[in-house]
Amino acid sequence: MSQLELPQNTILLGEHEYAEALDIVIATAERQLLIFDQDLVKGDFASVKRFDLIHAYLNKSALSKLTIILQHSDFFTSQCPRLYQLLATFDHKLSVYETNDYAKIAKDCFVIADEHAYIRRFHIDQSRFTYSLDDVETTASLTSRFDELLQETSHTLSATKLGL
Repeated sequence: MSQLELPQNTILLGEHEYAEALDIVIATAERQLLIFDQDLVKGDFASVKRFDLIHAYLNKSALSKLTIILQHSDFFTSQCPRLYQLLATFDHKLSVYETNDYAKIAKDCFVIADEHAYIRRFHIDQSRFTYSLDDVETTASLTSRFDELLQETSHTLSATKLGL
């Protein structure tokens, strides 16, 4: 399926389609990109293509901002070296948080772009998801949930190690 054939506002299946829809949603972001995921294992986050899209987004505007909330950061720090390095390059535009134990019960994941576009995977263990490029109501609901999850973070990840 090409981007033009990937239908919006319907339940879609498959890891390949999920990665393609992620590409579409991330590419639409101009000012704000919010990502909540268990660990970034699903969705090709370790790929060069995903890095290029996120890097292009961060370079797109002086006002662009990316916030990522993870339940577990090991995959991000060890298997996504390109994305992890963006923490050092764009520390003023990129924040990565890890949730506390209370928020680790959430089993869905989602990405929000500019208060109008989103992709939501219903359960991390299933490749069922929906996305839309123009759904302000659902995006507002997911943004509210993202803010609640942000309140349940235990620490911020950094690309620099502090020490004496």
